[in-house]
Amino acid sequence: MTVAFVAGATGLVGREVVRVLREQGVEVHAHVRPDSSRLEHWRGVHAELGATTDTTAWEADAMTAAIARIQPSVVFGLLGTTQARKKAVAKVGGDADSNSYEAVDYGLTKMVLDATAASAPTARFVYLSAVGADKASGSFMKIRARIEAHLREGSMPWTSARPSFILGDRDEERMGESVGAGLIDVGLGILGLLGARKAKARYGSITGPELAAALVHHGMDPAGADRVFETDELRGF
Repeated sequence: MTVAFVAGATGLVGREVVRVLREQGVEVHAHVRPDSSRLEHWRGVHAELGATTDTTAWEADAMTAAIARIQPSVVFGLLGTTQARKKAVAKVGGDADSNSYEAVDYGLTKMVLDATAASAPTARFVYLSAVGADKASGSFMKIRARIEAHLREGSMPWTSARPSFILGDRDEERMGESVGAGLIDVGLGILGLLGARKAKARYGSITGPELAAALVHHGMDPAGADRVFETDELRGF
């Protein structure tokens, strides 16, 4: 039986990945941080889907032990934060640095990647990257380029997806992303009418459920191993 561990299971894409995996009969361990204020909510959501809520602490030894115990055949790295979240934490006197791109998008993803390499080295690591990661411009993209480099340099099988703007209902509003996606989609729509259909397919926005279906498909398909998939290859699943 296929067993999946989903890091970032409460996000827009992560919760959809949990749903798609369960619809396909996969045993799912959906990670939620143990100090989450919505832990009981997510326990209920996961229980209804038939998934197990994993509350392993964000500590390297604990995560390595959890992966060793679960022995997943596929691990989804879907972690991410925002500048808005970092500012919100700082505003209430919290540790803003612990919510930075470096700490979450890189640090926690690398922790799960290292834990998997140590305890389940034959598992496929499915990574949610972003369009433009190969250009590595800006801290957000540079972090994704670093994780993709770790994947290529490691010995585990992997799959990386590079979507453009991701649309859907988020717990945290991302107004800039929503407006940006709308403007880009309008511009690409006009280009599409003029014949630039490839640009529209590659850079247009994608919904959370559509992306989740593609991540599960490519991440569990033998032909998807050690490959990067751009937005146009993430549609239609």
